[in-house]
Amino acid sequence: MPANSYANRKAFIQSLGATCRNWTWSWSFVNESDRKIIFGAWDIKTDGGRALILSDKWEVQNGRRNRGYPQSVEHLRLVEEKGYQLYTFNITHSDELQDEQGNGPAKIKDFGRTVTRKWLAREGGNWYAFDEPAPAMIPEEVTEPELFLEGTLIEIQVNAYERSQQARDECIRHHGAVCAACGFEFGKVYGVVAQGLIHVHHIVPLSEIGNEYQLDPVTDLIPLCANCHAVVHRRKSVMSLDELRECLASAKAMHR
Repeated sequence: MPANSYANRKAFIQSLGATCRNWTWSWSFVNESDRKIIFGAWDIKTDGGRALILSDKWEVQNGRRNRGYPQSVEHLRLVEEKGYQLYTFNITHSDELQDEQGNGPAKIKDFGRTVTRKWLAREGGNWYAFDEPAPAMIPEEVTEPELFLEGTLIEIQVNAYERSQQARDECIRHHGAVCAACGFEFGKVYGVVAQGLIHVHHIVPLSEIGNEYQLDPVTDLIPLCANCHAVVHRRKSVMSLDELRECLASAKAMHR
């Protein structure tokens, strides 16, 4: 049966191999065999590339406990802690059952018959489904501490390439989130919560990048773990990747 021919939400969700505790008040569903979580996303809670799918404020609505809230919390925990993938489908909101102050139950006017892969991010008491994964960033070390003088106000100009998210993403997409020096991978050690975490190191020092320099994320950037990244900046002159690998090899040989 074509997806757009499902007349009701239950039939559509079941066609995806998912289920819930109660078909009346649930807006989140789970497919255990495929490890997928599916949320309905209200059109009035969707803004650009993100949709609000759960909020602490929804636990109690119109003076009553929201019976779907605990289940949705459990489903998001499966995404956050167990690596389940998140999907959403669109829900069109109708306020015909609500009064002028917005009190009363929301009604589903219509719903989309397709699900879309999303990525979860929490902001305070709100959980959002994003079109793209949130960048897995690690704060960079200050590599030129001599520029910061206690009690002195100075202006520091930072090359835009240093924080270019697009360049960083392209580097990781090509090389992977694995340290190019020691092979450390956060996700393998810490699990799902750390997947994608990595520093990105500038092979060409930022001090040598001029205004006209065209940075190549594949050849000019390299992923390094936090430890290796700290070591390459240990000296006043930035250590090359080959030198860093030699340090690792020498240290390993000494401790055999």
